[in-house]
Amino acid sequence: MGIVRLTLLFGTVAVALSLFAASWLAGRTPEQWSRGEPAGLDFTTTGSVARGGTYTVRRSVLQPAPSAVCIIRADGTRSGDC
Repeated sequence: MGIVRLTLLFGTVAVALSLFAASWLAGRTPEQWSRGEPAGLDFTTTGSVARGGTYTVRRSVLQPAPSAVCIIRADGTRSGDC
């Protein structure tokens, strides 16, 4: 009886891993395969905030545009769409 339970356990794990691997591998493009990039991640970062100092970046659903950003510096000054 123990061998049957062990077989069922490893069979279940194998099926679960194959389902996960199939869905993960299906979302990758050939270019991502060649570069080794994970699917769905964009590592591009852009911005216009000067280096140095401490600041907080705030975005809100209440701002006029979805891409509106408010930058609050450590001294309390605000810039952007505040």
